[in-house]
Amino acid sequence: MTALDYRSLIREVPDFPKPGILFYDITTLLKNSTAMRNLSDELTERYQGRRVEKVVGIESRGFIFAGILAARLGAGFVPVRKPGKLPADCYEVKYSLEYGANSLAVHRDAIGMGERVLIIDDLLATGGTAGATVNLVRQLGGEIIGLDFLVELKSLNGREKLAGYDVHSTIMYP
Repeated sequence: MTALDYRSLIREVPDFPKPGILFYDITTLLKNSTAMRNLSDELTERYQGRRVEKVVGIESRGFIFAGILAARLGAGFVPVRKPGKLPADCYEVKYSLEYGANSLAVHRDAIGMGERVLIIDDLLATGGTAGATVNLVRQLGGEIIGLDFLVELKSLNGREKLAGYDVHSTIMYP
């Protein structure tokens, strides 16, 4: 499958979660076993040999591919979640996104100093969520080797907030 084929499997939902937002629903892609297998294979091939020690998945759709990739690469999986969802001592950061503000948290002992970290999420829009996650990983002393997204909305310039990092997106929307 190509990125164009993947794009055809994504449902576009207007006015969600609020008027004026076009939501790219990847659940229609996720239910396609061929697309899931191919995307998982592509991710594995892209990061094989990069000595990834931890794969950070951003709540919640980022958990899907981050968990698969961590298992395939022999790396640990680290969830970055909304505040109050993790049971132990956490770092927390507030950030802005395209339709409001939010916070993210990670366990303080999730990543060791100098560990090689790959960050995974489903969508790169304004870069607020990814940028906040970068800040959390850096607070823990992780070395970020890259960020990977299934979908990128180029018009929202999120990549600019991630300048200096290796950023890859499988599907690009204008």
